[in-house]
Amino acid sequence: MSTLAATFLSGGSAVADLSMVLPLQFGLGVVGELVFGALLYILEQWYWLLDWVYYFTGVEMLNPDYRYMHRAILVGLCIGVIAPLIGTFLVHRQLALIGDALAHTAFAGVAVGLFLNSVIDLGVSPYLTAVIVAMIAALFIELISEVTDAYNDVSMAIVLSTGFALGTTLISLNAGGLAVGVNQYLFGNLATVSPQSTAIMLVLFALVVLTVVFTRNQLLFVTFDETAAAVSGISVNWYNRVVVMLTAMVVVGAMQIMGVILVAAMLVVPVAGATQVSRSFTESLLLSVVLAQLAVLLGIGVAYYTGVTAGGIIVLTAVGIYVCTVALGKIQSALGEQATPDMGSIDADGEVGSGIESD
Repeated sequence: MSTLAATFLSGGSAVADLSMVLPLQFGLGVVGELVFGALLYILEQWYWLLDWVYYFTGVEMLNPDYRYMHRAILVGLCIGVIAPLIGTFLVHRQLALIGDALAHTAFAGVAVGLFLNSVIDLGVSPYLTAVIVAMIAALFIELISEVTDAYNDVSMAIVLSTGFALGTTLISLNAGGLAVGVNQYLFGNLATVSPQSTAIMLVLFALVVLTVVFTRNQLLFVTFDETAAAVSGISVNWYNRVVVMLTAMVVVGAMQIMGVILVAAMLVVPVAGATQVSRSFTESLLLSVVLAQLAVLLGIGVAYYTGVTAGGIIVLTAVGIYVCTVALGKIQSALGEQATPDMGSIDADGEVGSGIESD
């Protein structure tokens, strides 16, 4: 291992986590060591921050002995940003169900990873194989739509059923070894958020945020008017692929807490709530992130103190917030403060209506 990577890993908790990260670094060379060493350094600083918060607040779930909760909170905060960030584009393009399709194919990716580890002791993280399989599936969804002229819901249904069938087949081939391990991926589990999966989440978080930042205008144009975007020279098919591949990253990242079954909710529910009280695309996006963070933090807290599954509580909290935003939107409409827009009618330039403000 390089000296710099060893320096990054010199903290007490990071050293304890080293054995869990080595499989990720295997085969990646010096660059891989540096990247994941840096990620562990960030994780160590996160531990230190929550230790400090625990010292001043005494909140039990932030106890330094519960490092898994520290990691779960960090992963949850990342999910609360990237899920509504991508979900806003999906909802306004009426692609809300693509999250379900990719979640089921990500399940197939998890099964592939577990199967390979069981059969040939490959030592690869199932989340890595889930990312690869989900991104391939995302491309197939777009490819099927383009080649066959089928509607998006048809291609999503085909990919969803194929992915879940592949996953169940692989599990049944080695049921004794995989059936137990797969439960955490189906339903999510705070206690199983490892340093390795947290590092993967941080990488996915950076990729999603940076991609959206640098392609926001193009994605926005394609979202609201594909025809005008194509006429202006924007490669609509390319940006469609970008959106679905980013969605695949979000789904896999959120899967470790939310589970395959509920992961799609975080792409849709906070965004649906934000659209009830927002007048512009940007306002809707920002508010959806706030609502998602609220749902994640409350859900993780309730899950810790009650012992229930975190994914279910997070979704129920998000739905409760959605109901509140619907009621607030109705009150605003009744008071004449604003006409609550439909989900597809929020304009990009800050006004309710049609058209997009072009630069």
